[in-house]
Amino acid sequence: MGDQVNFVASFNKTKEELLAMDEVEFRARFRERCHHTMEIQVYAAENKGTSLRPQQTETADKFLEVWDMRGLPHDLPEYITAKKLHEFADQLISGNKIDLSPYRPVGLSEEEIKLFERVVYERRSVRAWTDERVPDEVIKKILKAGLWGAHACNLQSIRYIVIREENAPGLFKGSDIPGGPVHIVICQDMRTYRANPVMPDANQLLDAGAAGQNIVLAAHAYGLGGCWLTFTSDKMKERIKEYAGLPEEVRLTTYVDVGYPDQTPYAPQRMSVEESIMFWK
Repeated sequence: MGDQVNFVASFNKTKEELLAMDEVEFRARFRERCHHTMEIQVYAAENKGTSLRPQQTETADKFLEVWDMRGLPHDLPEYITAKKLHEFADQLISGNKIDLSPYRPVGLSEEEIKLFERVVYERRSVRAWTDERVPDEVIKKILKAGLWGAHACNLQSIRYIVIREENAPGLFKGSDIPGGPVHIVICQDMRTYRANPVMPDANQLLDAGAAGQNIVLAAHAYGLGGCWLTFTSDKMKERIKEYAGLPEEVRLTTYVDVGYPDQTPYAPQRMSVEESIMFWK
């Protein structure tokens, strides 16, 4: 019984507790609670053609109230998302239907599918780059792609360090390849996971992995070469973390070096789909 009470308490915070916590954790809890107490229910009701009970928005209402009490702006992404979901919920509570057709993804044409397959199947690890400078605008597009990777409970833990080798030569020494012109470190603000204390460690790493996969694919799509790398030691991570002045709650999980490629590696072939399937019923 005690464990159940503690479990519920870890999610159901009072207004006073929400006001007292730091902004990173509060916004993560805002996203997580709106996801689990309103978003999932809205889409389930829409799919089944049923209405929602009037109490369905109570948790979201509390967070929206605290949001304003904290004086947070209304143009932040989680607030915009919550208000849209609340609009859907209000319609379903009133017994009306909601129209999700404006948000339906547009199917790819045959030519677009070919381009998608090119990005996936022609991407490869590059370990040598030219001296051509990568524009900041291209780097930002790659970072955005990483942020749109799947993320458990919409906690959005992903943060970045972007360091050009020319500005900090040798900072990434210890890597198994020569330092790339641009280092993109995929970090995670671990305060976001306080919003879901039962989140498995594996899921946290998968969040960073999803971002990393989007990053290497985006790099290839924008004409860059990239190599996904691993920190060789805690000492290496601490050196970079200290250089960037990061708070202790931020974890350096992995990193990707990118730049304009100066080599064209042969893509290592993969096993067939049939060989990879161990069980299918």
